[in-house]
Amino acid sequence: MILSVAHIKGGVGKSLLPVNIAAVLAQRGRDVLVIDADEQGSAATFAQIRAEANPQPAQFATIRLCGAAIRQQMTKLGEKYDEVVIDTGGRDTGSLRAALTVADVVLIPFQPRSVDLWAGAPIAALVAEAKHVNEALRACSILNMADSQGHDNEDAFDALKTIDGVEPLALAIVRRKAFPNSFSNGLSVAEHTPRDPKAVDELLSVVDALYIHRVNGYQDASRRQA
Repeated sequence: MILSVAHIKGGVGKSLLPVNIAAVLAQRGRDVLVIDADEQGSAATFAQIRAEANPQPAQFATIRLCGAAIRQQMTKLGEKYDEVVIDTGGRDTGSLRAALTVADVVLIPFQPRSVDLWAGAPIAALVAEAKHVNEALRACSILNMADSQGHDNEDAFDALKTIDGVEPLALAIVRRKAFPNSFSNGLSVAEHTPRDPKAVDELLSVVDALYIHRVNGYQDASRRQA
């Protein structure tokens, strides 16, 4: 499957998601490629740190591509790897648009803040445009860096339901120190110690929501390995 993690707005914690998802898939024995299409190069930096980690965790391949090259290379790359995860920058770029035309699924993270939710309509418009080329594209939204308590998450989830053509996942990634701490060590929260069980469960729930329908028994097996 080709998954793109995308948004047209920065500051939504987007960079943490693709590498965490890729790390979990690699841990589950999948052959994974991460395409770093973000000019900040966060995914490539994560992969470099990860490759130097000791003890060495399950690895995934990483390359940097941008713009039309994503679309041009995808047929060959998609045949070589079990899973492809594309990390695009937090703005409307040629790389983001190209990723939408080749992805099976696009995951769009939102913080539970009005200024982030206002970007829902513009990103939905890009998804609708991409579907003229990529009719099977599935678009999902998720609350990311969510609050640990209070009603803002509920209000934000209700707002996500109103975004045309984008399916809100009924779960959230809460703002937890485990995510940046593990990221800085090139590890997913499922691999990092000390272990944060809530962060791990949130991450695995996201992966299951995106990938469970593809392989029978995948969820049960992955939970045992995590």
